[in-house]
Amino acid sequence: MESPNTHPPRLRHTVADGVATVVISNPAKRNAMTADMWRALPELLGELAADPAVRALVLTGEGGTFCAGADISSLRLPGEDPQALAVRAEEALAAFPKPTLAVVRGYCVGGGCQLAAACDLRFAESDTLFGVTPAKLGIVYPAGSTRRLAALVGPAAAKYLLFSGELIDTERALRTGLVEEVLPGDELGRRAADFTRILVSRSQLTQCAAKGVHRRPHGPGRVLGGAGARQRRHRGGGRRLPRTAHAALRLDARSRLTPVAPCPEPTARGYRRTKRLLARNSSTRCAGAFSGEPAS
Repeated sequence: MESPNTHPPRLRHTVADGVATVVISNPAKRNAMTADMWRALPELLGELAADPAVRALVLTGEGGTFCAGADISSLRLPGEDPQALAVRAEEALAAFPKPTLAVVRGYCVGGGCQLAAACDLRFAESDTLFGVTPAKLGIVYPAGSTRRLAALVGPAAAKYLLFSGELIDTERALRTGLVEEVLPGDELGRRAADFTRILVSRSQLTQCAAKGVHRRPHGPGRVLGGAGARQRRHRGGGRRLPRTAHAALRLDARSRLTPVAPCPEPTARGYRRTKRLLARNSSTRCAGAFSGEPAS
């Protein structure tokens, strides 16, 4: 039988009960991401995004560590751009159209922290250490990753992490907003499973629309205030629905509104068109799905 420490570095995944679980597996190097793993992640995420059986995604690491960053030895190849590989994987994770949860143990450092920050939510074991370490290597952190980190923890905390490269514990990570929940090791897996069951049971339309709104500020080359300024030019603010939301929904035989495709970015026009669609079907099931309340 193959030992976990002898198999080639890889990304393992399973799908069960509406939840896709992606496992970063390179335990011999604290689950550091190799070039092949960085390249494989966007393709894997694309397959899982297109799978109608997947309603949420969990990203975690093999054994007791999430990810200690990039496996530098695998990136020293002629013509290889390590940062571009990591950025493509990070952006694919951030753009995943369904809720994503990083379940973090041990070390979450460098590229590992980059991936965790690209998830929608992060639950951590109580003794986890986090770090963003380009200052120790003399490299420039990607602009999109910097904006994402600053939006997550605030400018001052982002500067602390980026300027110093110091590792922080879960108490500080929770205080700054880098993680949402901190749990003992024996409770983390159970809590993550319970929470993903909640995500799967909730309205996909609400989740999809919310992700469209919050994803927009972090695109490459986009300033943090860009989406907010655009939203202020239209009334309705946080209630925007994606431009083609009407095409991403179907009314089944019971008149329940059900998402069947990833949602693009929100606009006022899409919101108005979706309201007209709903007006043509006055059932309480449809209205409940639109508002984000569970349909009875």
